[in-house]
Amino acid sequence: MSAGEHAPGLALAADATGLSLGIVAANWHLDIVDALLAGALRVAERAGVKTEVVRAPGALELPVLAQALAEDNDAVVALGVVVRGETAHFDYVWQTVAQGLLRASLDSRTPITHGVLTTETREQALNRAGLPGSAEDKGGEAAAAAVNAALELRTIRSS
Repeated sequence: MSAGEHAPGLALAADATGLSLGIVAANWHLDIVDALLAGALRVAERAGVKTEVVRAPGALELPVLAQALAEDNDAVVALGVVVRGETAHFDYVWQTVAQGLLRASLDSRTPITHGVLTTETREQALNRAGLPGSAEDKGGEAAAAAVNAALELRTIRSS
């Protein structure tokens, strides 16, 4: 069984025309984050959603910027890369980011999906970035999850 074998992937539940998607992308590991961003934008375009993209100085700033984007968007995607081999505080960074994104999502009542790669090596991150030859497109998957969650919330809130 491969990693992600049972993941929902890039499937969209329904037409999402009219929804807006905020995307916040970190400025570290730009080649990888830009590939994640390209994947997210491809899914957003396919879904027919309007996008707003902002850049975060680093991963730790993703939650506050995601929360700000949640004020004016139906869903938000946070994109970044944290590689264990390049920082002694790997666990602190990824846990802080994950907890911050969850808190921002719950506080804003807006789906904020976690497209932040946490890997042991740069090669693992490249393999998940949606580049030609990559095994996965985590940016696209995070965008699809955000759009699908926003569609579900729209249904719940309109009933």
